[in-house]
Amino acid sequence: MRSCWSAGLVLLLVAGLPGLLDAGTVTLDFEGFPDSTALTNQYPGLTFSNTTVITAGVSLNEFEFPPHSGTNVVFDDGGAISIDFASPILSFSGFFTYTVPLTLAAFDATSAQVASTTSTFSNNLALSGDPGSSPNEFLQVSFASGISSLTITGDPAGGSFVLDDATYGTGSSTVPE
Repeated sequence: MRSCWSAGLVLLLVAGLPGLLDAGTVTLDFEGFPDSTALTNQYPGLTFSNTTVITAGVSLNEFEFPPHSGTNVVFDDGGAISIDFASPILSFSGFFTYTVPLTLAAFDATSAQVASTTSTFSNNLALSGDPGSSPNEFLQVSFASGISSLTITGDPAGGSFVLDDATYGTGSSTVPE
């Protein structure tokens, strides 16, 4: 009886594990927006600043800034990209191609910086980037007590990087579509 109960518990845990691993993970691929769309509050629960969608073959030079997937990316239009989250998140990541070093800084609800990371290279453009670099560098930040906002800074004037396939973890099993 005991081994049957233990086997049932293991089966229940293994069957539920895939749902736990991806519960609360949201990916933003920026597809479905027309070229030159100012991204503000189109994604529920997120507010973007200085963020514009650009499309390969239209406004995006995809030879230097190839998208990680699809045809759309966002860029820092006029300054650092800021993202405010209506509910705190646990982690943020994305694929970045840039002309200057990048810094991702995460802040809690009191606006205290709680995490940061920087790019590996000074420039990772596909054709003319630093030796050894490649486009779409994966960068991430996390903070177990919650991230309420994020800034992604390259050139203070903007126009220095693109972001594709941004992902954030909410720690919740309810994921917006």
